[in-house]
Amino acid sequence: MSDPSPPPPAADGPEPGADPSLPPPAVTPYGLTPGAAPYAAPYQPPYQQPQHDPSLDDRWGPRIKRALAPLAAIGAFFAKFGAILFKLKAFTVVGSMAVSIAAYASLWGWTFAAGFVGLIFVHEMGHVVALRRRGVKAGAPVFLPFLGAFVRMKESPRSVYVEAETALAGPYAGTIGAFAVLLAGHVNGSAMLRDLAFTGFLLNLFNLLPVLPLDGGRAAAALHPVLWAGGLVLLLVYEIYRPSPIIPIILILGGIEMYRRWRGRQTAESRAYQALAPQQRAWIAIAYLVLIVILLVAVHATYVHRSL
Repeated sequence: MSDPSPPPPAADGPEPGADPSLPPPAVTPYGLTPGAAPYAAPYQPPYQQPQHDPSLDDRWGPRIKRALAPLAAIGAFFAKFGAILFKLKAFTVVGSMAVSIAAYASLWGWTFAAGFVGLIFVHEMGHVVALRRRGVKAGAPVFLPFLGAFVRMKESPRSVYVEAETALAGPYAGTIGAFAVLLAGHVNGSAMLRDLAFTGFLLNLFNLLPVLPLDGGRAAAALHPVLWAGGLVLLLVYEIYRPSPIIPIILILGGIEMYRRWRGRQTAESRAYQALAPQQRAWIAIAYLVLIVILLVAVHATYVHRSL
């Protein structure tokens, strides 16, 4: 009977019949070829930082930063000159102009800042002259840095026609002032004056938007109240497209004033205030549209493209 147990392992040393001068054969684990490592991890390429794709950038981030830059300048200005500003008695026209020039000079330089404030002064004096001509007591302009200026009225206009007429007097005076600056720029060959004239045209055109409390909103009061809502929508769309720290203030003030007037439209005082002859309404419409066309042409003619 045969022995079922496996044969004993061979003793160390060369197998019978093998050449003793050759090295012993390599012992290979199961499933691997001779010379291979017992375990090989799968190949992994070295880590690389993902490439930056500009198309995936947040488009609103840079715009918001640009929009907040003027707001930061306003805060820095008031932190430095706020005490001086509020110590000015009654905010005299000369004192508030000087403070505004200093504020704008921090952005554009003294020469351009003085010219810019001068154009605002001409604009506001158009309101003052027209108001006093209509018997409305009005004070001198008061300037607010980065916000423009306003005229203090000691009494309200007696009718919507007077309100619209005196409102348009400001942009008309400002447009004439900007044309005078443009003429001086052509005579002297000054690019700075040309840029200043363009800024004046653009400023007066912006003021003609049919949004309260802008001049265009007061002119639109003599035409149709629906223009206020259209102006607010257009301004809101522009704010979404190109954010600005000033436009939200106009939207809030305009919305409040539009609601106040709309709510009280049925009162006897409101009806008397809104009453005007057809020829008066036509005159305001013509003066309003003609000035818009003039300013659009002037802005287009004086615009100079610059790559920053």
